[in-house]
Amino acid sequence: MVSITQEQDSKQTDLFGPNPQGRLIRDTDGHVFYIATRGDLPKFASNNRAAGTPEENKAVVQGSISYFGTVTTNEAEKTSITHIEVCTYPNWVGIERKASYTVNGDELITLGSGSSVGEGTVRVVYKRAK
Repeated sequence: MVSITQEQDSKQTDLFGPNPQGRLIRDTDGHVFYIATRGDLPKFASNNRAAGTPEENKAVVQGSISYFGTVTTNEAEKTSITHIEVCTYPNWVGIERKASYTVNGDELITLGSGSSVGEGTVRVVYKRAK
C-alpha cells in the first residue's frame, strides 16, 4: 500500500496517516485478504495485548482494519465487488463493497465510496510486490 485517502466536501484525509502499511492479496480463485494500518502505531507498554490500556486499544482499533472474503471483477467496466466474510470492523461483515480501479504499470488505484470512518470517496494506491 502506498496511500489511502478519503475525500469529502473537498477535504482530503490520510485515513492511516502519511505512511500507511498494508497489503491487498487476491488469489486466482477469487479470494481476497486486505490489511491496512497506520505506520506509527504505538507498541503496548505491557508487551501483552490482553493487558492493553484503553488508549493503546483505541489506537489499534482506529488505526487498522483487515478483512477477507471473495472478489469478483468486471474488467470491461473496470470495477470489482468485494464480498466481505470476516472483518475487524463488524459492521462490514456480510456486505459487498464496490470499487472502480485503474492499473498503471505496477500501480493499482481503487476508488470506492465510504469507509469505516464515514462517507466520502476513498482512494487507495497499491504498488505491485516484487
